[in-house]
Amino acid sequence: MKLYTRTGDDGTTGLFSGTRVSKDHPRIEAYGTVDEFNAVVGMVMSACRRDVPFEARLLEIFAQVQSRLFDIGADLATPEGANNSSKILRIDEDHVQEVEGWIDEIDSANPPLRAFVMPSGCELAARLHLARTVCRRAERLMVSLAQLEPVGTGPLRYMNRLSDLLFAMARRANHHAGVGDVPWIPARRAVS
Repeated sequence: MKLYTRTGDDGTTGLFSGTRVSKDHPRIEAYGTVDEFNAVVGMVMSACRRDVPFEARLLEIFAQVQSRLFDIGADLATPEGANNSSKILRIDEDHVQEVEGWIDEIDSANPPLRAFVMPSGCELAARLHLARTVCRRAERLMVSLAQLEPVGTGPLRYMNRLSDLLFAMARRANHHAGVGDVPWIPARRAVS
């Protein structure tokens, strides 16, 4: 089987349901950004070492997350009720609760949050913050899509929780590396 099909040369792509839409359709933007987020998660994973228990735990969690992101992509590519819809795993409350459990686990070792935190610190934390921002963009595009066409609440809630998880992981990565949170320093008003 060849990697190229030439069917997208006209600027359209096929959904799993068999429907063809423009490559800039909000549904394609949404699941394309979920795919981009998944690639950024892969970049985060490449910075984790299996011989460091905390980082090994991140790898375990991300192995699950990456598969769920594929499920979300399939969900977004196959609207409920469309052809092949019955073949798609839909993200549900159990998946959301799994992420909430990970948030509680990771955040329990973080010092109390006392200020807004800048997206910086050690390399792993910086990668986690980048992943968090791409996750938020994917979530925003899913919300935009949901204003036009049906989108399940499970994927939206899952993505929302993932961004919280990534924030907790970034803080924990800094703490683990001996780097404190980098607080936001608001600008001062000029004295006239």
